[in-house]
Amino acid sequence: MEFLQNISFRIVFSLLLFHITVNAQKNNLADTFYKHDKYLSSDKLEGRFPGTKGNNEAAAYIKKYFKKYGLKTFDSNYYQPFSLFVKEGINKMKSDSVSTQNVVGYLEGSDEKLKNEYIVIGAHYDHWGWGGQNSGSKKKEAFAIHNGADDNASGVSALLCILEELSKAKVKPKRSIIFISFSGEEEGLLGSKYFVSHLPVQKEAVKVMLNMDMVGRLNEEKQIYMGGAGTFPDGVELMKKLGETSNLNPVVHAGEVGGSDHVSFYKAGISAVGFHTGGHPQYHTPEDDIDFINSQGGALVAQYIYNALMAIANDPQQLYFIKQD
Repeated sequence: MEFLQNISFRIVFSLLLFHITVNAQKNNLADTFYKHDKYLSSDKLEGRFPGTKGNNEAAAYIKKYFKKYGLKTFDSNYYQPFSLFVKEGINKMKSDSVSTQNVVGYLEGSDEKLKNEYIVIGAHYDHWGWGGQNSGSKKKEAFAIHNGADDNASGVSALLCILEELSKAKVKPKRSIIFISFSGEEEGLLGSKYFVSHLPVQKEAVKVMLNMDMVGRLNEEKQIYMGGAGTFPDGVELMKKLGETSNLNPVVHAGEVGGSDHVSFYKAGISAVGFHTGGHPQYHTPEDDIDFINSQGGALVAQYIYNALMAIANDPQQLYFIKQD
C-alpha cells in the first residue's frame, strides 16, 4: 500500500502542478523546439565539432538561455572546460589536443532539506562537424557538413524547452536541478565522463540523471523509448503512468541503459535514464537536417520529460541507485 501511495502522490502532484495541457502552450513549445533546433543545426555552426568556432558558438547559445532563465553557476562560470584529442583526418584537422566545454547551471531546490540533493538533466550539443573518419558517413560524404539536427540538436532543444517551462513554474521543485549540455559525446562520452569525474557537488548528493539524445524524430506510433528507468525506486511505474496523459506511447526498459552520456553516470553508480525517439537512415550522415525534425513531437517529448523531472524532483521517498543487468 505504501508503494502505491508513493506512486499516487508523485503522479497527482506532478499532474496538478506541472502538466502542460493548453493547446496554445503546446504550439508555443513546438515553435520553441523548432527555433532552437534550427539554429543549432544550421550550416553556420558547421556541425559543432569540439575545438571549432561552431562548437563554441553553440555553447554560447546554450549559455545565453541558461542565464536568461535564471540558472545559477558553480564557481561563477557556466562553462566547465576540458580537452580532448582529435585524430588526424577528422574534420580536416591534424592530430592535436583541442579545448571544448560542458555548459552547466543549476536551480536551487525549494525544500530546506531536499535542496541538498540534485537531479541532473542533460543533452550533448557536439556533433561530427565536417565528418571524416569515424563519422559513420560514406566516403564520398565524409567532408560534407554533418549538422546533427536530431543528433543531438534535438536533445538540446528539449533541454532548453524544459528549462523555459521550469522558469514559469510558480511552485519550484523541492530538489535542486542541474542542467548540463555536454561536448565530446561523439568522441566517446568524454564530456559526461569529465563531469562525473569533476562533479561540482558531492557524488552522493546526485540522485538521478535524465539524458536526451535524438528525441526529434517521433514516429507515427508516438513512441518515446527509454532505458534505465529501473535504476531508481519505482521508476518504471512512474514512466508508464506519466504516459497515460502524455499523448505518447512510452517504451520503458528497466535496464538497457544504452550508449549515450547517461552511461557515464550509471557506471559511477548514479541512477540514469536515457530518452530517444529511435534510429533512422540519416543517423551520422549529412542528411540529418532540420527538414526531418518533428517539432510537434519534440514538444510532446519535452513535456513528458518535464513531467518526469518534476515528479522525481518532488518525490518524498528516498532515491537510491539500483543496478540493472
